[in-house]
Amino acid sequence: MPLNNDLPDDPLIWLEEVQGDAALAWVRERNAETEAALESDAGFETTMQEIRAILDSRDQIPYVVRRGDAFYNFWRDAQNPRGLWRRTSLAQYRLAQPAWETVIDLDALARAEGENWVWAGATALGPAYRRCMVSLSRGGADATVLREFDLVDKRFVEGGFGIGEAKSRVVWEDEDHLLVGTDLGPGSLTESGYPRTLRRWARGAALADAPLVFEGRSEDVSVGASVDRTPGWERISFERAIDFYRSEMFLWQDGRLLKVDKPEDASLSFCRDMVLVELRSDWALAGTVWPRGSLLVGDAAAYLQGERRLQALFTPTGQRSLAGWTATRSTIVVNVLDNVANRLEEWRRQGPGPEASWTRRLVDAPHPGSLSVTALHDPLLADDPLAEMLLVNVADFLSPDSLRLGEAGIDGLDVLKSRPAFFDADGMRIEQHVARSLDGTPVPYFVLWPRGATADARNPTLLYGYGGFEVSLTPFYSGVIGSQWCSRGGVFVLANIRGGGEFGPGWHQAAVGANKQRSYDDFAAVAQDLIARGVTSPAHLGIQGGSNGGLLVAAVMLQRPDMFSAVVCQVPLLDMRRFHKLLAGASWMAEYGNPDLPDDWAVISRYSPYQNVRADLKLPKVLFTTSTRDDRVHPGHARKMAERMRRQGHALLYWENLEGGHGGAADNAQRARMSALEYGFLWQQLSGAR
Repeated sequence: MPLNNDLPDDPLIWLEEVQGDAALAWVRERNAETEAALESDAGFETTMQEIRAILDSRDQIPYVVRRGDAFYNFWRDAQNPRGLWRRTSLAQYRLAQPAWETVIDLDALARAEGENWVWAGATALGPAYRRCMVSLSRGGADATVLREFDLVDKRFVEGGFGIGEAKSRVVWEDEDHLLVGTDLGPGSLTESGYPRTLRRWARGAALADAPLVFEGRSEDVSVGASVDRTPGWERISFERAIDFYRSEMFLWQDGRLLKVDKPEDASLSFCRDMVLVELRSDWALAGTVWPRGSLLVGDAAAYLQGERRLQALFTPTGQRSLAGWTATRSTIVVNVLDNVANRLEEWRRQGPGPEASWTRRLVDAPHPGSLSVTALHDPLLADDPLAEMLLVNVADFLSPDSLRLGEAGIDGLDVLKSRPAFFDADGMRIEQHVARSLDGTPVPYFVLWPRGATADARNPTLLYGYGGFEVSLTPFYSGVIGSQWCSRGGVFVLANIRGGGEFGPGWHQAAVGANKQRSYDDFAAVAQDLIARGVTSPAHLGIQGGSNGGLLVAAVMLQRPDMFSAVVCQVPLLDMRRFHKLLAGASWMAEYGNPDLPDDWAVISRYSPYQNVRADLKLPKVLFTTSTRDDRVHPGHARKMAERMRRQGHALLYWENLEGGHGGAADNAQRARMSALEYGFLWQQLSGAR
């Protein structure tokens, strides 16, 4: 039974005071202990420098975003630790060494303004792409400062739009108007800390005086706006996110709101004269039941008039799920996940209006592995030379990413950029296996074997998982994992447990709310299968996860401590009695439930790590990592759990980066140090005698 589930007088609540003197003194003391234990290792400095060299490599792929004729990239390396926002042309980008034009030097800006700026993106106004709103974060937090920037003159606009630090939502309506959701005082934010109201802000006016155009409820997650300026199909829409998976959508027409009819848990998008609907639950229409996980398409005008003649571009099967879609001028390219490997399908419409039919074509792309696809089409340009072009990123565990350029309707993908090989993969191999969970459900997982390893039960093995929020874990190339783990003889395992999105909405919904325990059962089943196959043994098995994955590894550690010898718990949720009261936590109740409701708490209390850790448990050693500047998952979760375990006599280490946000690190130096601490800890705990 859980211990003291309610903790009405939590003696450690003082650690939730993020910048409190006592809390930060505790953090510094724990950090010093961890650094003394791990950084004194003879190989620590070498590991950190090797990781830093990978992260700073000038041979990494400079991924780009198209804005008109320019391709923008944000770049960090050893000489530019905070980074450069820069641009080039497609012709230059095709070259091995493009000529880049710096737009913003973030290191220079941070020095000039005395700020620890971290890049958080930019929103530009097309089709001219001269005006943009630049987002700058202090230390990597989700909250940002927004400032108007001129992309031609390459300077911040004096007297232009500007918004102070907050979790803001900003969309350009036109050159002189923004639709803004931000912190304007009481009532302007939801209980989750995101915008509750949207205002139409005119250039030169005070933001506080901007008229209210849309609002949600305080218990909602947030509100947002979208402005489509495609000629002939201009639309402004608003969305009220009721929770993480349900929303209402409205079109703004002639100064009034028109609610768009859709299932609350479906995602609806407009694309020129089309409407596309992604389903999270079955939808019965005109005698047809479309299964959850389907992608439907129809005529937008007919749909808004009440007609429901929709066609499926994708319907799921037991092994196939929708991973996303993108649109060229004449096609919809659907990304399909087939047994946790991507395939691309190209759909072309035949004829106009509601009676149109669609034909499918399989895109010739590498398989198996991971594919992501982005259309380069700019619908604001009447005669767009890139209207049918696609960027496709290809990756797997052993092959470095390659970014390829393709064209709708034509086979063949031209390699634009490739990452270098950061480790020698010769002799390494990938296997996919299936474990059986407690209820008999088959749970797939990938095993990345180092060169020469055999199933002798002595391999240091790192099992990674997430299992939440419909997030899919697919094969990926990691120079850090490859060089610092597999090349040294470690086995890496990626688990595709329920709660994720690998097999569609049903795979996710099977492990939320009252059924969240299934995620933990699945993860434990993979660990047990690894042991049964002789891949490893409890003495050599470690687990790692971050955020919801941090909750995962902590819960499984407490439920099956006999199977593990090391746990790396990153930026975690751990006090599930109070998660909804800390920072953005209220937005996650659709995933976990509401701990203030007795029935929900009866379920949550059985796995909440902070309430279930006991002095009489024999636990594997844990390394907690988090960030003071994480304003998404409160650092108090990790702080309180670590201190409670310390007082109970458990072995652990704790390290908190004073910057970094939810990603844990604000730059490559911080990321390299954090990773070196984690791998150093894992090798100490798992290598043992072979």
